[in-house]
Amino acid sequence: MSDRMEGPVVTRRGQVETGSTTDQRLLDSRGPSDWVHTDPWRVLRIQSEFVEGFGALAEIGPAIAVFGSARTPADHPHYAVAEAAGRKLVEAGFAVITGGGPGAMEAANKGACEAGGISVGLGIELPFEAGLNQWVDKGINFRYFFARKTMFVKYAQGFVVLPGGIGTLDELFEALTLVQTQKVTSFPIVLIGTAYWQGMFDWLRETVLAEGKINASDLDMMVVTDDIDEAVALMVAAREGRWPTPAPERPE
Repeated sequence: MSDRMEGPVVTRRGQVETGSTTDQRLLDSRGPSDWVHTDPWRVLRIQSEFVEGFGALAEIGPAIAVFGSARTPADHPHYAVAEAAGRKLVEAGFAVITGGGPGAMEAANKGACEAGGISVGLGIELPFEAGLNQWVDKGINFRYFFARKTMFVKYAQGFVVLPGGIGTLDELFEALTLVQTQKVTSFPIVLIGTAYWQGMFDWLRETVLAEGKINASDLDMMVVTDDIDEAVALMVAAREGRWPTPAPERPE
């Protein structure tokens, strides 16, 4: 079955419309000047996404966002790691929030759901992904990326990041930017999979840091591990106020 999520609306079969997404129509400035007349009305739709998100997530309690590739197959070791992460986070008293899609996101939702916890999915309207996975108990589908990203940071107390692609890297570096600029504090970011992430760390250290584009303390904003229990323990430490509030060095 081919599903298409258009904000909170799901369409199937003959009702599926192909073409651009809401985000694309907002951000693509090329074309006729009718945007002058339609953009003020879009503000109301954007506002409604924030209202829906705030209303749906306000009571979920302490939560951790788990990110990872939508392309992770169910028989891949990364799927099992994501499922275990979801389960152990619930056992530690957290709700689990994912992007609601397939792959590693589905696995984390599955682990949380089967452990009896709150399994949340924040989906996004895309031309090539269909709806929320079956293990999401509380789901919201967004039209606008920026509204969705706000919900991740506002309602998660930390990020667990599994191997992933562009979307995963986007969420990771946005979180790092918010921590570096002290927009969020006491916010642990744990990357699981040393073999996968080591090349990125080497590049950040040997190229970006070496050329003075970041400070050495910026690398301390992330912890990389293969131990799920360690990742969960760091989230618990943050919840209990034992995670250091960052005080980034300022460039001279």
